[in-house]
Amino acid sequence: MTKAIRIHEHGGPEVLRYEDVETGQPGPGQALVRHTAIGVNFIDCYYRTGLYPAPGGLPLIPGGEGAGVVEAVGEGVGSLKPGDRVAYSTGLGAYAGERLVAADRLVKLPDAIADEQAAGMMLKGMTAEYLLQQTFKVKPGDTILFHAAAGGVGLIAGQWASHLGATVIGTVGSPEKAELARAHGYHHVIDYRTEDFVARVKEITGGKKCDVVYDSVGKDTFAGSLDCLRPLGMMVSFGQSSGAVPPFSVNILSQKGSLFLTRPTLFTYTATRAGLEQSANGLFDVVGRGIVRIEVNQRYALKDAAQAHRDLEGRRTTGATVLLP
Repeated sequence: MTKAIRIHEHGGPEVLRYEDVETGQPGPGQALVRHTAIGVNFIDCYYRTGLYPAPGGLPLIPGGEGAGVVEAVGEGVGSLKPGDRVAYSTGLGAYAGERLVAADRLVKLPDAIADEQAAGMMLKGMTAEYLLQQTFKVKPGDTILFHAAAGGVGLIAGQWASHLGATVIGTVGSPEKAELARAHGYHHVIDYRTEDFVARVKEITGGKKCDVVYDSVGKDTFAGSLDCLRPLGMMVSFGQSSGAVPPFSVNILSQKGSLFLTRPTLFTYTATRAGLEQSANGLFDVVGRGIVRIEVNQRYALKDAAQAHRDLEGRRTTGATVLLP
């Protein structure tokens, strides 16, 4: 038996209930992980509201990433043993004191990376990895626009893209967040509440605009993001914190310069063990070398998950947020 947050009906943060749940013993190919820290991400809110349907329906335990210690392993698991420090970003079920995880979805943590740091970086950090290294491989001389620059993915991406030699432009919603973004690799920061980000991008780039735009905001920024791209530029839509992008004619892409559009997910890029290891190792490398700093700026007790969601949706968080069992 362990404590967990469960959702029995879709709705606001108030539907997150702190309950006793039965964990069970690991079956073949599984490991029982005792969490020491659990990551909180915007996708958790999507499952809570029902915007993203949960594969197993209701009730559900939200959360897709965490870090902890292996307590037991099931039959056929030779890569892990009790006592190993591990982290993951996979499926639902993380908002709990302990959980069963498929062993091939777990990665061992290097000694240099703390549990809270790991729990707050797996989803966001591997998202930054595939965005910058695979979806559009950023190289020296590229100019990129990254929305929500002071968010969890944004702070990682700014440091990483700057290291890769790109000119990095970010959007934020307050002067405080602008200062934070500048401290994390952004060369130019636009406050979208007081500035027209499209006009500012054109001004910053001398009219050349961007090679790629990374947009996790969705409805509120999508049209403007397209206007920030040079001909043959790529629009990477990887989230929708402001709501889903309304239907549009694909002819817009040709009218604005034969643009590319993609809607990638981390789950696709890490579906295979090889893909998972590539992404995790890339992240561990830049964090281990100090190129990317992972900062856990908010901590909540697991029982206070509802407040964590309120603060996340209210845009009162920066960097990584974790729950502590």
